[in-house]
Order: sequence, then structure tokens, then C-alpha cells
Amino acid sequence: MMKSLLSLGLLAGLLVSAVPGHALTLAEKGKTRYVIVTAADALPAEKTAAKDLASYLRQVTGAAFPILEEKAVPANRPQILVGPSARVKRLLPGTDWKALGKDGILLKTSGNRLILAGGRPRGTLYAVYTFLEEMVGVRWWTSSESFAPAKPTLKVASLSKLYVPKIRSREAFYRDVNEHPVFAARLKSNGHFAQIPPTYGGHYSILGWCHTFYQLLPPDKYFKDHPEWYSEINGRRTYEGAQLCLSNEEMRRELTRVALEWIAKQPEAGMISIAQNDCWGPCQCEKCKAVEQEEDSPAGNIIRFVNAVASDIAKKHPDFLVETLAYQYTRKPPKLARPSEHVVVRLCSIECDFFQPLDSEANRDFRNDIRGWSAIAPNLYIWDYVTNFSSYILPHPNLNVLADNVRFFEKHHAIGIFEQGDAGCAVGDFVRLRAWLLSHLMWDPSRDARQLAGEFLKGYYGPAAPYLISYLALVHNAFAKGKGRLSCYNGSNAYLTLDVMNEATRLFREAEKAVSGNPVLAARVRRERLPLDHVWLVRYQALQWDAEEEKKPFTGPADPVKAANEYIRLAKRHNAGQYREGAPFESYEASLKSLFRPPAPPPPGLTGKPAGASADIQDNYFTLFNSPDWVSIVDDPNASDGKAARMPGGHTQWAVQYSVTRNALYRKPAPWRVYMSVRCEGKAKTGPAFILGIYDGEGGQVAFQQTVDLEAAGDGLYHIYDLGVHTLKPGMYFWASPPGSAETVEAVYVDRFYIVKEEK
Repeated sequence: MMKSLLSLGLLAGLLVSAVPGHALTLAEKGKTRYVIVTAADALPAEKTAAKDLASYLRQVTGAAFPILEEKAVPANRPQILVGPSARVKRLLPGTDWKALGKDGILLKTSGNRLILAGGRPRGTLYAVYTFLEEMVGVRWWTSSESFAPAKPTLKVASLSKLYVPKIRSREAFYRDVNEHPVFAARLKSNGHFAQIPPTYGGHYSILGWCHTFYQLLPPDKYFKDHPEWYSEINGRRTYEGAQLCLSNEEMRRELTRVALEWIAKQPEAGMISIAQNDCWGPCQCEKCKAVEQEEDSPAGNIIRFVNAVASDIAKKHPDFLVETLAYQYTRKPPKLARPSEHVVVRLCSIECDFFQPLDSEANRDFRNDIRGWSAIAPNLYIWDYVTNFSSYILPHPNLNVLADNVRFFEKHHAIGIFEQGDAGCAVGDFVRLRAWLLSHLMWDPSRDARQLAGEFLKGYYGPAAPYLISYLALVHNAFAKGKGRLSCYNGSNAYLTLDVMNEATRLFREAEKAVSGNPVLAARVRRERLPLDHVWLVRYQALQWDAEEEKKPFTGPADPVKAANEYIRLAKRHNAGQYREGAPFESYEASLKSLFRPPAPPPPGLTGKPAGASADIQDNYFTLFNSPDWVSIVDDPNASDGKAARMPGGHTQWAVQYSVTRNALYRKPAPWRVYMSVRCEGKAKTGPAFILGIYDGEGGQVAFQQTVDLEAAGDGLYHIYDLGVHTLKPGMYFWASPPGSAETVEAVYVDRFYIVKEEK
């Protein structure tokens, strides 16, 4: 697949401008003398390029541009030559067409001719799209929303542009791009998931995609007879949470045989993934450990293994590539092993801080790893993460680093980038802007990201753009002030304080007002407000507390129940998809609605506390682990609000938790007394009933723990337990667990946590 592109050399990324000459008038007052000329041997994508060019030029000028083969058009007639035809090659005798690779473009004026051509199969199509964007002013904002200016008279200045992208496989992993191949082609996104047909130039593909060890050698087929092919962990061969034994030659031969079967079915793919499973568990056998120690990295085993597999594959398929991951435990490059010319190393950034540039000190380990791999890998591919897998529908302030990171990848000779975005969600944080911006940056990393983002926002949202630009800056600045770390599994939105939320809401209201007379723009702006609306819903209680305590305005919804229903209605109207990785939005609806039950009365003895001096934390704010096996929300008439979290007695997991980070209770350090309302359905009269605790994640220690016995709690009634006074801080959470005995405890029910600020 990519091996044929490695010879592009110094031409890659080259941009050439000729000495200024006379302009071409392609159309005048809605009429044209020009025809579009295609090669006799035009590829399907080159024919598409001619058709799209004719279609958009007609939209722009009103003139019809006939499409003819070059043999039907005199050489001296005004013409737009589309594709590397014989006539184009005679006009440009010094051009190295092979050096343009698959995607390189050439745009040039020559006399009364305009040449739009490129490498095969996609270059000519990209040349046409570049011309329509940069010279004509056409924009494809989304798969269904575009802009074509009205220019009955269209003039093109003298032009000479040659460009070959250094990043050859480009993938903006967003839903709109993945589901609409034509849009992907227009964004010049050509990666695995784009599914672009030959009529639009096709795309790169990887057999198996990734994490293929068990795809190739499934344990249910092989483990019984060949346990030695799988990881040895703690002296025992296992396939659970494990990998393959990469030093086993017999296993390698069978894996290679299966890989060749895959290739025989799809030889056009050009690349196969032979990569570790999505877990840890590398083999600890004597041979594998020896290699790991010699290489000072588990990646040594991987590279030696895939080099051998790739060598065997190359005997039958000399241009086929083998892709493998440098991911988690294999991210550090080996000391001695060097990936062969047939191997592609895909380096993953999953552990990084995505608020900071990846070449910054904050991401020093990844920065060092990419430098190391760049020095030894002939084919380096990047898997980058630009989303929040924990919640697609929360703001994710990473826009400021996207361009720096793409340039960092290009600088270190990445031939491919997979930018993993909100592929499952249509209502995430400005996902349309992100897909468009990243696609343009991967095609040409030298572009000014601020200018590109401003162009999209102004073009797509019209008069609302200034307010949306201010909103994005507000959110990014708020995160910077919080000095937090932005994970791609970010669960905290505490940086969105009451002041930030009030200002963000004001900006969106101004944006909506600016487009109130345009239903199309108004709908776009309203949709983009959904992540902000989501924050108001999930932090409603905490933000109300802050407003009461600080005597500040609260601009969140006056009726949260109505707001939650409206949020759900709009999300479904826009076909939201997933709300987090792998979880459909429909499964989240009940959780959103449950946030706003009628308030329960305070526990006995804790009534009459002033506003902001107490907080009732019901089960709808709990974090539940492994539901429904370890815990589930059930109706319970004995609970303060009629519902509780039920845990069966037979495990000891901290399955019910509440993180103080969720509602930023720690933001103003103060001592709070923590109470928990719990009951136990016992089967015995003695023994442990349940365990309660507070964990200090920042300090890495248990701040409080108490085991309650059945003698005190076995009556089946709710009791209030005092967990003491604690100064709440980031990373702290309250928890409860059963005793781990199904014989003595049927179930444990957690009604609520209740906290009261200690008087000074």
C-alpha cells in the first residue's frame, strides 16, 4: 500500500508558484468558451473529477461546461484539461508523474488552457477540489451543507502549483466523514474507515484494522492444543487478558499462514494488521523476557516478530506491508531491533495530556518515543486521540493544539495519521468544525489553524460566529486556569465554574439572537449548544449551590425537568448516536431524567441548615461500577426518595461511588461532615454487613473506612452513618461495598450521601 509511495523524496510537500502571467476568463456573464477535456484512458475518479468540476462551475457561473475526450477537442481551443492525459504530458514534458504518487496535485495555466491533474488514482480529483476551494471559493462544510459563490464572470489568475502531501494516509474519524464517502473524498480524507469507492479514488485499508492477535489465532480454536502459543503469566499459560508468545516459532508459522489466507482474499488492500490485543499481558516466558531485557522494551519482541512475518509475506506479496502497534506497554522503541521496510509502526498517544502540545514537556515520554521511532522506522503511522471517550457530549478543550500536533507528526516523518474523533456521535463538541479543520490540516499542515477555524465558523454559522469564537476561547481559557490534565477519558468538568457557565450561556444567547431570522443558521447554533446544555444538567445541583453560596446569578434552566426533556428531544432529532464510546444515547435518557427527582427531606437531626451548608447526594449522582452485576438502581419505598443502589452481598467491590470532583465540592477548601444512609438485608445475625469509606485519590490512601456488623445493621432498616469530618479535595470519593458473603448478606442498599459544612 504505502511502500510504493516511499520514493517521493524531496518532491513531497513541494509547492511551486510560477512567474505571474495573464489571467484566464473561464466564464463571462454566465457564458463560457471553455470545455472540460479528459484523457482517453481516464480513471473512474478522473471522470468524477470532470463531472464535479462541470457541476460546480455551472452552479457558480451559470454556464454549461461540456466534457469531451481530448481527441474531440482541438489543441488551441480554450479548455480545462482534467487528468494526466497525453496532451497534458506534451504540455508539461519535464513533469515526473510517478513522483506525484497517489494523491499529489498539479494546477497550472498554459496559454488559454487550465490544467488540473495529479497522481493516480486520487490526485486529479484532489486537484479539482483544490481548485474549486482555493480559486473558486466553493466550500463543503458537511456532507449535506456546502457553499458555492455566485460568479457569472469567473477569472483565474496565472497559476502554477505542485503539491504532494507528506502525510499520505489521512483519516478524520468522525461520523459524518465515515458515513459519507463523497464528503470524505472532498475533505481529502482517505483512510481505512472512509469506504470511498473507486469513482472517488478509493482509500487505504488495513486487513483486520488492529488488535489482531486473536483475530488471527483465536484461542477457542487453538489454545486447547497449543497453550504454548499464548502468554505465560505468573508461570501459567493463559489467553485471558493476554497476548501471544512471540518467541514461539510454530505459532509464527501458523499466524503467517492465516495472514496469507487473508491477503489472498483481499490482495488490493496492501496492508495487514498484525498487532497486540487491546490489553496488557505480554508473555513472561524465559525466551520472551530475555528479548525484552536485551531490547530494554517489550516492543523488541513485537518488532522482531512482525519483521519475520513480513519477510515471509513479502516472498509472495513483495509490496504488501505489515502494520503493528506501538501502544501502551510497547510504546517505547526497542534498543536494537529495527522495523523492516515492509513494516509500518503505528504509534499511539492514548496516555497523553491533550490540552498541551504533544511535543511539550507535559508529554515528554511520548515526545521521546516519537523521536525514537522516527529515527528507526521507515514507515511511521500515528494514532492520535482528539475526543473524550467518557462523554462525547461534553466540551473538550483541545482545539488549540491540533495544528501543532499534526505538524509535529509531519516533522517526524509520519506517512499516515488516524485522528480518532467522535465517530459515534453527531452532537458532540463542534464535531463538524473538528472534522473539517483536521482534514485540512492533515492535507497541508502549514495552514494557519486559527484562520481555518475562523473561516469555518464564519462560513457555517454566519453572524453567530464572533460569539461562538468567544465561547470556544472562554472554555479553553477556563481549562488553562484550572491547570488540569486533559485525558481522552476526561470525567471532570469542574473547570466550568458558575462564572464560566453564566458567561458561556450569555454568549450562546447572543449567538442565537444574531441568527434568529435565519432558521438554518439558528438550528445549527442551537445544536452546537447541546454540550453546554449537558453541563448545566449534570452539574445543576452543584452550580445552584455555588450561586446560593456566592450570591451570584444562576443562568441555567429554571425548570431542569423541562430542560432535560428538551435536551433529549433535540439530541434524538439530530440522531445523536452514542453519548460515549460504545453506548447509544437512548441508554442515557433515563439517567438524564433521573437527575431531577423531587427533593427528599433531610435526614433526621440534620434539618434547618442554611443554603449552601448542606448537600443531599442521591443515587442518581452515584457512579456505578459493573452494573447490573455488581450494582443496580432499584425502587425502594424505604429510601428517602423511593430509589436506592442495590449491591448483592457476594462481592467486595466498591461498586457505589461518588466523586467530589463531579460537583467541584473541593473548589473552596472547607471541612464537611459526611453521612451515608445504608441498609442491609441480612441472612445471618453475625458477621460483616457492609463496608463504608472515603478514598483520597490525590494522596493515594484511604481517608476513612468502617466495617458495619450485622448485629448493628441486620434489621433491614436504613441507618445514618457518620463518616467523620473531611476537607474535600480533587480525586476524593465516597464509597460503599458489600461484605463478600452471599451466605450471610442478601443485599446492601445505599440510599444517599449527605454532607454538612462544619461550622467555624
